[in-house]
Amino acid sequence: MASAQGQPGIGVGTWAWGNQVLWGYDPGRDDDTLAATFEHCLARGLLFFDTADSYGTGRLQGRSEALLGRFAMQASAEQRQRLCIATKLAPFPWRLGRQGYNRAFAASQKRLCGQMKRVQLHWSTARYAPWQEEPLLQGLADHVLRGEVESLGVSNVGPRRLRHLHALLADRGVRLTSLQVQLSLLAPEAVQPGGVADVCRELGIDLIAYSPLALGLLSRNPTEPAPSGPRGLLLQRLRPGLQPLQAAMAELAAQRPGGLAAVALNWCRAHGAMPIPGLRRPDQVDRACEALSWTLSVAERQQLDQLVQAAGAPRMPANPFQSA
Repeated sequence: MASAQGQPGIGVGTWAWGNQVLWGYDPGRDDDTLAATFEHCLARGLLFFDTADSYGTGRLQGRSEALLGRFAMQASAEQRQRLCIATKLAPFPWRLGRQGYNRAFAASQKRLCGQMKRVQLHWSTARYAPWQEEPLLQGLADHVLRGEVESLGVSNVGPRRLRHLHALLADRGVRLTSLQVQLSLLAPEAVQPGGVADVCRELGIDLIAYSPLALGLLSRNPTEPAPSGPRGLLLQRLRPGLQPLQAAMAELAAQRPGGLAAVALNWCRAHGAMPIPGLRRPDQVDRACEALSWTLSVAERQQLDQLVQAAGAPRMPANPFQSA
């Protein structure tokens, strides 16, 4: 999924589709807009969609998958063939053993109307239940070998664990296709020296950047008021240290399409990662696609790298389930 410039393309994150707590999802208000967003993604060539069986709050758990399945079935057969819908299965404590994901896999495939093409381990249990992880991954490999899903990925896995899981799957002849980690200008650890991006390049694993806009904070004009809820609280905490980065981003965005969001997305792409920003409206799809029309120069990428590596640079909260 590389662009014409040889860098990774851009995918679509659907965490917000069904999330009432963080994103204020309202089915009566939002579903028609999300359907139009999905259609516009296909029209603009954004064909990778990431979801999870845990996306959707409370009684709406699984809503993101259900919406994607419904929208995909409204697309043409040719469009569905080109789509890659990837879902993540959560390693909840009650999902145990090699068969532990079987019911979850079947439920996700039902919600997705049979359109799942990649299944992913949602997070690593290496920090708190290392004995749980390998049997679950072996079970996912079984689904691949039986032809029930095309490819397999993992998420929130660090360099050492990634090598181990890659070798485990290689012994069975199953390719570890992708790794998904939090990656943005406010969470650059994966692409710093010794980070997991180096291992991905070595082993031929596609790197996917979730939260590339840092919950939308990197695409906001500094003069805009803070969003409500948890995102607003996070912005207030990070804002004092954001000014140097925001100024550099604004300079790079001048006279280029896509604005601040395009700078943030292209920084991920310049490091070899496919960003999957959360898209909820057709105009957001257009801005994401504008980022594909240009790339950062090496010097521009290095300028941003220096800012994010500086002492005291603001950081997003780390994922507590990220393994080493």
